[in-house]
Amino acid sequence: MADTKREIERKYESDESGLPDLTGVAGVATVIDKGVAELDAVYYDTPDERLAAASVTLRRRTGGSDAGWHLKLPVASGVRDEIRAPLSDTLPDELAALVRSRVREAELVPLVRLLSTRDVSELLDADGTLLAEVSVDAVVAERLTEDGRTSQWSEIEVELADDGDPAFLDKVEKKLRKAGVRPSDSPSKLARALQETAPRKGRKKDRKKIEAATSGEPVTPADHVLVYVRAQRDAIVELDPAVRRDVFDSVHSMRVATRRLRSTFKSFGKVLDRAVTDPIGEELKWLAGELGVDRDQEVLTERLTEALDALPEDLVTGPVHARLRAWSRKDGGTGPRSELIEALDGPRYLELLESLDAVIADPPLLKAAHGDPEKVITKAVTKDFAKVAALVEEALAQPPGADRDLAMHEARKKTKRTRYAAEAAHPLLGKPAKALVKDMKSLQSLLGDHQDSVMAREALRDLAHQAHAAPGESAFTYGLLYGREERRAERAEEALPGEWARISKDMPF
Repeated sequence: MADTKREIERKYESDESGLPDLTGVAGVATVIDKGVAELDAVYYDTPDERLAAASVTLRRRTGGSDAGWHLKLPVASGVRDEIRAPLSDTLPDELAALVRSRVREAELVPLVRLLSTRDVSELLDADGTLLAEVSVDAVVAERLTEDGRTSQWSEIEVELADDGDPAFLDKVEKKLRKAGVRPSDSPSKLARALQETAPRKGRKKDRKKIEAATSGEPVTPADHVLVYVRAQRDAIVELDPAVRRDVFDSVHSMRVATRRLRSTFKSFGKVLDRAVTDPIGEELKWLAGELGVDRDQEVLTERLTEALDALPEDLVTGPVHARLRAWSRKDGGTGPRSELIEALDGPRYLELLESLDAVIADPPLLKAAHGDPEKVITKAVTKDFAKVAALVEEALAQPPGADRDLAMHEARKKTKRTRYAAEAAHPLLGKPAKALVKDMKSLQSLLGDHQDSVMAREALRDLAHQAHAAPGESAFTYGLLYGREERRAERAEEALPGEWARISKDMPF
């Protein structure tokens, strides 16, 4: 079973050997010498170094107190989540799954071996609480592939104690800098090892690839659209491990990325050929469905629970809380979660990722892809806005009831699409696009609250029927909640004309 540890650390280099005296660091009462450990780590990656390109490290390490398999996923600068699994001869399945979105069907091979002699010290406060662990590492790196070279260096590593204050690292760094120690140019041992041990020809090729990938700003309409497409593809790939680990909000965030991609392919159908992107959009719709199996139920349950909790006790008649809990689990539980992981482990998901890669690497460009960027992008955004306008006007023309509910729901979906198109346009069009994003978010919120009320009333009718069929159970509370939801929908409908008048007047394009 793997466990996760949040790792916050900084690395330094020094022309002098050994560790400077840290007893003067504010808050440090004692520096304890913990002795020397010999560490032997083999780092794994695909032959084309996909993990390293994403600042992800996967290693099998022996020696020290934490021997085993370690997967490190970047969180922020100097912050990584380290996921550990027990030592074994082969890569544990649970870690293999966490790198699958990047590795795909490629083979993971031993790439670099690092032998480290680690001299460890602990920094303790006056109560004997660990503040940080400081180590001086003498490292020998060996490239394990053909024509690889070796390298060696010494570095200082400061790792914050669990639940420690990151500001403490600033105090340590201040002391180190005064002693002539400087921050390392490399973010990790592996990054430095890859750079210093690569075959000379390979290093030149790598530099050329990097220069080609990073040179130039978006110029054509296609460039601007593909920047947004690439960002959403990257979000799906990067969120994959978090979804598998059930990190808070990760499922919702990945689902939003799929929606943004689908919307972008539709909005900019004059730039990227929809004959190619529509089938990908269908697969994105499938993935969004897998991600949303229990998400919609959770949101609706939270809404109903909050409304129920707000009622005075004398208005809650019967086992309403118990029935709501039972209803919330009818499509929830462990089933949808296991089905989602099964989908992420399946070939269909990998094929979708490959198809997104293909669109980015060799985009299916149409004539407008080479036109005037501002003109093409603006036209696409205003076309989406016009669809929103038509649907909102249709909703306003309908009397209250099912037809209006449907029109407002359709307007909500097109509002999201326009918002995402404006997001893609923002780097090019600037403030007008930013203003439109803000307006569409506001409209989406209003229409979304209305749609949530529609769904909540459907659920309350279902619950009321169940209660009515049960001997001696009252449906009063469900009717009361239904009425309140009805009023919430009415308020949204009442607010829509004014909100739409404001947005139409302020339309920046």
